[in-house]
Amino acid sequence: MTTSVLTTDIARPKSVTVSVNALKKIVMHVVNGTIVLFIAATLVFIAQIGLPGDRATIILNINSGQAVERTAEELAPINELFGFNDPLISQYAHYVGGLFRGELGLSYQYYSPVTEVIAGQLLPTLQLTFGALVISWIIMLVTTPLFAGRRKGIRNVTSAAESFSASLPIYWVAVLLLVVFAVNLRWFPVMGGTDLRASILPMIALAIPLAGFLAQTTRDEFERTLGQPFVTAIRMRGASDLSLRIKNVLRHALIAPITLSGWAIGSLFSGAVLVESVFSRPGIGQLLINAVNTRDIPVVAGVVMLVALIYVLANIAVDALYLLVDPRRRAA
Repeated sequence: MTTSVLTTDIARPKSVTVSVNALKKIVMHVVNGTIVLFIAATLVFIAQIGLPGDRATIILNINSGQAVERTAEELAPINELFGFNDPLISQYAHYVGGLFRGELGLSYQYYSPVTEVIAGQLLPTLQLTFGALVISWIIMLVTTPLFAGRRKGIRNVTSAAESFSASLPIYWVAVLLLVVFAVNLRWFPVMGGTDLRASILPMIALAIPLAGFLAQTTRDEFERTLGQPFVTAIRMRGASDLSLRIKNVLRHALIAPITLSGWAIGSLFSGAVLVESVFSRPGIGQLLINAVNTRDIPVVAGVVMLVALIYVLANIAVDALYLLVDPRRRAA
């Protein structure tokens, strides 16, 4: 019996074992992400029902522009439409159940599904977010092979520049770029649109702090890789320094920034809300500011849930990519 078990284990293809291990890890990430979204949904629901004031009155006042007391006859249709008369447990179950169907409730201001309200402003924000991610990666991929592992003076200057860039507040960078390049030099429009020319400054404002952070992480791993024996062996074969850095060393140093990109996407999406307000650019940022000003709580809650979902999906995707890039993680 023991021999049979051992024989089975030996005969089992290694690739099958690796694939099963990788699949288990991805499934665990999905389960953890679902738990995070469930907790976020619960907190969002508590925030909605915990705000002071009658919700039906708030909705009528938002749409009329007058903060007045409302009669029971006026409030009845609103309570019926939004289900405010239902028990709290029923409202909670309906809200959480709606999330699994892609429903986020009705907007207090527009009387439309929150998913439709958000979807109408989502594309410009996604363009800004992923454009900034690409720019930050380009900056990191150019500067790291050129300056990492050089002599002490260059290394200190590069390290200081990366630390300074990573510590810059996104809002401050956006205002500075707007004043210098849009207001003073007039190279770009002051009032942002969604075309490429109007998107360059917002993307750069988001990309600069992230590029510094990614470059710091990549440089540390890059310099550790430079000290590995296989690098010395490649040098002895006559490979040029730049070729060695780009073709051999950089590939090993990219594990860390790939891992951080999941966090970066969520962070950029959150930062885009600030940048869009600075550049008066359409997107989730303007929608969120308007929703806060009008106390359109379902829209605010919908944006919060969207940001949480993007964090979860980005981290699941990056973890799956990480398993593909690093075979040691698949077999662990």
